[in-house]
Amino acid sequence: MSKQPGHNELNTGERISFPTPETMSDAQLEVYEQIVSGPRRTLVGPLRAALHNPALADRWQRLGQVLRFETSIPTYLNELAILVTARRWNSELEWAIHSGDADRAGLAPEITAAIRTCSLPDFGKDEAAREIYEFSRQILQQGDVEEDAYQSIVVRWGEVGAVELTAVIGYYSMVAMTLNAHRVPLPDGMTASLPGPALTLAQMPGPDRLTD
Repeated sequence: MSKQPGHNELNTGERISFPTPETMSDAQLEVYEQIVSGPRRTLVGPLRAALHNPALADRWQRLGQVLRFETSIPTYLNELAILVTARRWNSELEWAIHSGDADRAGLAPEITAAIRTCSLPDFGKDEAAREIYEFSRQILQQGDVEEDAYQSIVVRWGEVGAVELTAVIGYYSMVAMTLNAHRVPLPDGMTASLPGPALTLAQMPGPDRLTD
């Protein structure tokens, strides 16, 4: 099997087979056609593995469509939360796809670059981005969110925003775990780029790490 370059050799070489249209059952093919005719337009990432269970893949892609395309949080902030999630789990494919999506959605490239190297991003006057980053960082690294970080999301985006943001982070954690565990390969033309050791969760700095 060919290998993709990157920091983590464990993330190369598929562990399971991935159904193709030529090998799919009728149930798998039905879900596949729903996926490629929707906003994704192609079958990539965790759905390649999930298709082993067509019912799972169907519910998965429906939930993913809501959380990726239909939340009340602006797209660039949604992508910011996904990038923090991808970095925490060292998910090369999730990072590769969503760093491009974040750039197209208008997230400052400097913020993406800082998250990639686990540095504290400079959000400037973008308090909304700062709040999304901190909420995401805390729940991923602590399993919970401190009251100030939680309320900042509720105040700005309402209770629905807090629910959506938590769901986005949880969903993309599931995506990252699936990609990592099954060694889902990067599509042609994408290269791995996350620095750091294998089998180690990334640690991202919070505001308490700031110095004068």
